[in-house]
Amino acid sequence: MIRRPLLRFLAAAAFIAHVPFASAGAADTTVVLVHGAFADGSSWNKIIPKLQARGLKVISVQNPLTSLADDVAAARRAIDNASGNVVLVGHSWGGTVITEAGNHDKVKALVYVAAFAPSRGESTADQGKNYETPPGIAKLVADPAGFLSLPAEAVATDFAQDVTREEANLIAITQGPIRGASFDEKVSAAAWETKPSWYIVASKDHMIQPAYESKTAQKIHAKVTTVPSSHVPMVSHPKEVADVIIAAATSR
Repeated sequence: MIRRPLLRFLAAAAFIAHVPFASAGAADTTVVLVHGAFADGSSWNKIIPKLQARGLKVISVQNPLTSLADDVAAARRAIDNASGNVVLVGHSWGGTVITEAGNHDKVKALVYVAAFAPSRGESTADQGKNYETPPGIAKLVADPAGFLSLPAEAVATDFAQDVTREEANLIAITQGPIRGASFDEKVSAAAWETKPSWYIVASKDHMIQPAYESKTAQKIHAKVTTVPSSHVPMVSHPKEVADVIIAAATSR
């Protein structure tokens, strides 16, 4: 006969085995994910379950992509609504957004994913002045209202060339066009000056020059991870991206 205390112990052990592992330092931490231009919040779909499995709370922001101020406001609302400390993650244009929005008391760390990280007083457009125009940028199309988007073929060849054709198709269809003038708006402060930062360099990026990414990671004194990825490592290399975000979330 099994004694009751042992039964209770076995039941508790069985319960714990089915609870997602909460990493040390992850308790009461929320990851706020900020997507880039020509994308939407679904670009993080492969990352979100991996973060939740480690006990992290997650918010994926839907940027209006109408101006830098509007996108920063959307990120700040998410930060305000987040529980506990915040790890702020930005992809591409989202890097400019978190550079401004990250100046918030709840933000403990920044993660840049193939992203821009302007210095204070700089715009996103300023970032590419010393580099050749990447192939994907040359294929942008503007509508009559001044919003930029990528044709489906350009998504497949230059934005997400290392994902399946089906995934590239979904990215093209769900992309968020961005108001072109947003790229000329300057950040008034740079959160990376005071917040610890991590940076994922995508070495096969056709939207932002990898050389810019590497130099920017050095500029902001980030912990650097390089992956052989297109512009969307969170889609093509989700494990590596999730691991970096978890490292930021569990840092002390």
